[in-house]
Amino acid sequence: MPVALHWLLPLSILLGVWSVPIDHNVKQQEAVPPQEPKQEESVDTGLYYDRYLREVIEVLETDPHFREKLQSANTEDIKNGRLSKELDLVGHNVRTRLDELKRQEVSRLRMLLKAKMDSTNSHNMQMDHASLLKQFEHLDPHNQNTFEAKDLELLISTATKDLESYDAERHEEFKRYEMLKEHERREYLKSLDEEKREKEEKRLEELKEKHRQHPKVNAPGSVAQLREVWEETDGLDPQEFNPKTFFKLHDTNGDGVLDEQELEALFTKELEKVYDPRNEEDDMMEMEEERLRMREHVMQNVDANHDRLVTLEEFLKSTEKKEFNNPKEWETLDNTKPVYSEAELQKFEAELREKELELGRRAASLRHQQELLKERGKALEAERKEYQQAVMEMSQRQKDTQAQAAEGQPPTGPNNELQFQEGLKKLEEGANPPLPQDVGGEAKNNLPVEPPQNLPLHTL
Repeated sequence: MPVALHWLLPLSILLGVWSVPIDHNVKQQEAVPPQEPKQEESVDTGLYYDRYLREVIEVLETDPHFREKLQSANTEDIKNGRLSKELDLVGHNVRTRLDELKRQEVSRLRMLLKAKMDSTNSHNMQMDHASLLKQFEHLDPHNQNTFEAKDLELLISTATKDLESYDAERHEEFKRYEMLKEHERREYLKSLDEEKREKEEKRLEELKEKHRQHPKVNAPGSVAQLREVWEETDGLDPQEFNPKTFFKLHDTNGDGVLDEQELEALFTKELEKVYDPRNEEDDMMEMEEERLRMREHVMQNVDANHDRLVTLEEFLKSTEKKEFNNPKEWETLDNTKPVYSEAELQKFEAELREKELELGRRAASLRHQQELLKERGKALEAERKEYQQAVMEMSQRQKDTQAQAAEGQPPTGPNNELQFQEGLKKLEEGANPPLPQDVGGEAKNNLPVEPPQNLPLHTL
């Protein structure tokens, strides 16, 4: 991978690997069978668009013209956007793949926005994707379908800015970790009675003192520290130490520079003097903070152009400095001031108490909702049983009715009473048959008719 590719974004942290110093045994003369090259494992940059960033780089790397421009580009060419203009000259298939990557990224961001809106109970609000996408600075939100030079320029500038603040965020995260640890220690001691508290305080102080009793730590980047790696890790004669050879040995990916991961790998021996994961008194989170401090120290003294990469020229110049041969003794975290003040700790504890109260309120609300759901569940269960009982009774009545009809018995009512209405109706119809009708529709009666009243006996 060419050096200029690392400049693209603007450090090898984007394309680097977690490098482990290789072990060279000069005394071993036996031929070693060739091994298949291992695939480099990329380090996650921690950026929310990390995958998109890597995929864009991989696609651009396949174009011969753009790759050639990368090899001859410098930092200013990349940062000022001149390199982005070369995008117009890449092959059609490369542009097509970049367009697809951008559409996928836009789709992913839309899903993130929708999830955020859903979590804030804003389901009924109409989402304006074009406006909301403006908050993402690593692509052009006005053009959501094609990857243009502006997209590459935005991707480079945003990654540069975000990575510059990455170390500061790591320090802040460690500070909060340390304050939380101290808060828990104090709360634990408060929970003990006086006698147990004194014993525990004594035990914790002994652990701290035990942690301080470690071998001397060489200043990172000093001749003593590099010679130690040369001898113990590389297996070479310390008297034959050569800075140029050392640089090439630890440029593990062969790109001509030492990136941040390759530098941090050089500090492993020094860190092992202070931290052991098997010891109760050693905190591995502190070890990673120590590693970060060492890398920043080296970058500050070696990385002349502050591009977060160490070239061979910069490395050789640093070996000529007075600090290289006569450095100050390195002070580990246990010998420095706390990373937080008492005021910061009190503010942090106040925030924790507020969060605990809020969690308590939410827990109480959830418990109340749970009780309501239980009561509702009981009511629904009772209704279900009532409906089930009614269905069973109705089914049984239907069976009884069918059985009685088969036996010629009159049907029964809801309370098993006999129902004679239909039978009585039939009897009434039999006792009082309908009167016959004459042609005019009047009823005929065969019984003698009474003479009319108040009529004269004789008629003239």
